[in-house]
Amino acid sequence: MAGVDTDTDSVAKSALRMIAERGVDVVFGLPGVHNLAFWREQSSSTPRIIGVRHEQTTVYAADGYSRASGGLGVALTTTGPGAANAVCAFGEAAASGSPILLIASEISTELARPGLNRGVLHESRDQAAIFEPLAKKVFRPRTRGDAVAAVAEAMNVAMQWPRGPVYVDIPTNVLSEQVPASNCFIECSLRLQPSASSLRAAATLIGESDRIVIWAGGGVVQSGAEEELSQLALKLKAPVVTTFNARGAVPFTHPYAVTLPPHEPEIAQLIGSADLLIAVGTDFDGMSTRNWSMPMAANLVSINCDASDIGKNYVPTVGILGDARLSLEALINLIPVATHTVDDFEKIQSNAWKRLRQDDRSASATIFLNQINAAREEHDAIVVADMAIPGYWVGGYGRFNRPRSLQYPVGWGTLGYALPAAVGVGALRTNPVLAVCGDGGIMFALGELAVLVEENLPVTILLVDDGGYGMLRYDQDHAGDPHRGVDLGRPDFVAVGQAFGIDSVELTTLDDGLGVALGKALDSRHPGLVVLKESLTPPRTTSPRWHE
Repeated sequence: MAGVDTDTDSVAKSALRMIAERGVDVVFGLPGVHNLAFWREQSSSTPRIIGVRHEQTTVYAADGYSRASGGLGVALTTTGPGAANAVCAFGEAAASGSPILLIASEISTELARPGLNRGVLHESRDQAAIFEPLAKKVFRPRTRGDAVAAVAEAMNVAMQWPRGPVYVDIPTNVLSEQVPASNCFIECSLRLQPSASSLRAAATLIGESDRIVIWAGGGVVQSGAEEELSQLALKLKAPVVTTFNARGAVPFTHPYAVTLPPHEPEIAQLIGSADLLIAVGTDFDGMSTRNWSMPMAANLVSINCDASDIGKNYVPTVGILGDARLSLEALINLIPVATHTVDDFEKIQSNAWKRLRQDDRSASATIFLNQINAAREEHDAIVVADMAIPGYWVGGYGRFNRPRSLQYPVGWGTLGYALPAAVGVGALRTNPVLAVCGDGGIMFALGELAVLVEENLPVTILLVDDGGYGMLRYDQDHAGDPHRGVDLGRPDFVAVGQAFGIDSVELTTLDDGLGVALGKALDSRHPGLVVLKESLTPPRTTSPRWHE
């Protein structure tokens, strides 16, 4: 009888139980005719499945859950178009190093014929091959024993550093086959020890350098090396620049926290004039370095657990292949306390912020940021920012004092991320969630408003309506092109929110109550929608403004 534990489990239930043993209490799925076994086998010993409205959301929500929790995120889709619909979100997880397990059904082995596409419902010539350019690993089990083993191994692979998404497909008939009930073997996530010689070489270079800047990437957060990063900065009296994925790795209240992105000229100059840049857990991607045109320090120490990321974009003077936390722990013990610091560091930052407040192109954005920062900090909200002008400002310039309090899809740059990812963050029910969306991107996943209401998730959506694709409109203006394809027809978003059953819906302006409206919605810990009609100029983190 479904839901009752016996000496055997179906493959579907065995997979769900193994996922639960990994500490995952919620997974995200969309049922189809081929994967209904997962819904049939839900019980008190399995994670709850939150049903979403599009397969893309299954992975986005799992990604949001993973980034906020630091653990594994799990998505379930059906065969063929169901799996294919998840590819965009899977690519974002791959680009950002999120440990995601996507399990898709496949056509029955009783109907499949090797090398032949027979036209079975949802059949593809090789469904798993769609994911191979993106996945850390792909599994194609075709027997019940192999399926159970594949799910167990896939979770371990996803969680091993460097982390990333893993894909498993299981034939629909195999999902219902019985296997002996047993616990899965959960492998410890092993940390890579740095070599003593590379640490000594780095310590020597540090001792010879007077002006040191630290560049921290998402690997710091993945490794849990935030405290070590803070200690290193204090010991070296070195300013810390953080990439988008590392926002909050050092609190903005830290005496050496750089509160602006490296794209601003003052921060670029700070890095370029340094004797030494210590880079931790980063591959220096194009979005963070203006496609590698940014000034670089005279010397570079690069710490990374992925050998391919050391020297991929900048060749280091010293490379340390090792886990971020272990490497920083060892390095701190090898270096003396610095007696010097970067001159006028605080003045550099204060002048840069003053310039932004006085510049007509950014003055409105600083008011926008102040109101969001105040509301977010008061309620300790997690922010999920979309690839939209308001998201660019929050992602690059928002104030964050702890890690995993910002999610920003700059890895692959997937528009429409914020609302579906916020479903996953909200499902944790640990903090209120603020999803910052544009009027174009929210239309990618508008149906997920129903999920917020069904699950009563503590998610507030800030929808900034500027009449279409504001960033692309700016791109066309920058290129001298006419506006084409960027001015969009939109619904009455207030009415849409009310139609979905969101109780707290408010239309506001930048000068009249944005912060109050956000605070009220976040405080309720129920679904909320705040609509702001405002057009902002993109920040310097966007490519048309890189070289201003």
